[in-house]
Amino acid sequence: MTSIKINRRRLLGTGTALGATTLFAPSLLRAATPLKVAGIHASPVENTWNSVLHAAMLAAHEDGSIEYTFSEGVSGTDYPRVMREYAEAGNALIVGESYAVEREARSVAGDYADTAFLMGSSGEAAGDNFGVFGTWNWEAAYLCGMLAGAMTETGTVGSVGAIPIPEVNMLINGFADGVKATNPDAKHLVSFIGTFFDPPKAREAGLAQIDSGADILFGERIGTADAAKERGIKAVGSMIDYTPRYPETVFANALWSFRPLLDAAVADAAAGTPTGKNYTPLSLMKDGGNDISYVEGAAPAEAVAKMEEVRAAIMAGEFEVPRNFDEPK
Repeated sequence: MTSIKINRRRLLGTGTALGATTLFAPSLLRAATPLKVAGIHASPVENTWNSVLHAAMLAAHEDGSIEYTFSEGVSGTDYPRVMREYAEAGNALIVGESYAVEREARSVAGDYADTAFLMGSSGEAAGDNFGVFGTWNWEAAYLCGMLAGAMTETGTVGSVGAIPIPEVNMLINGFADGVKATNPDAKHLVSFIGTFFDPPKAREAGLAQIDSGADILFGERIGTADAAKERGIKAVGSMIDYTPRYPETVFANALWSFRPLLDAAVADAAAGTPTGKNYTPLSLMKDGGNDISYVEGAAPAEAVAKMEEVRAAIMAGEFEVPRNFDEPK
């Protein structure tokens, strides 16, 4: 059995090795007694998606909102045990992901009615204490796609994703819709690597798309930008800001922040309010859950101006980016 890895990195700062970005300013007041929160990460916290969760919880720990401990690289077979151990340890809120262990995770939550759970999931919330969330940075991906559509010279762009689950599908479809908005004739190549964390495999998938004509890659998975850098083409990052690591390659990022969702769940758990609900809508751009970052001068000025007009319309509730959960083809 693998022992739980208790966080001993809490004083190293709020970022990760890839520089996760916090879009949402903390809304909770410093608590006299911070809420005990545990994070359970199936992948290493360096994995892009996990790094965003990890950065948000580290930041909340640093500002006194929570007391954070975590485990990383937890296998599906070990996941329920780790959930139980954190619940037994008195954590008021457990944050994790149940994509591979939906039935088991929900069973554990049913055994610990006084513990709140907030789990990345494609399913629905359950009971009073099993809350769910998805990654909704598809609005920002759409805006990145608008720039990519205006920039591609070959008329072909590519996207490398993990597994075709609804949240990943929506993100890649959002990017594709943005491309089509500025370049209706563009061709979109899509590859899935079959896992959430395998940078070498994502790189290989990206190289294959470049060989097929793509001159801009959307990296839903970490490793895609390595292929773009190797071949001297441009790339778009997802969830975190990849530009500092790939300054000559990544020109835009579809950023996502977990902090609005975390703050809401922490507030509910602290108040004794049921957490058995869907927190995903707090990922919307208007709530600070996602946004675009881009390098000035990388895209044509007219394309940037048009994209900024759409961004303002999204923020004002005047334009809704289509939500397409179907597997992209």
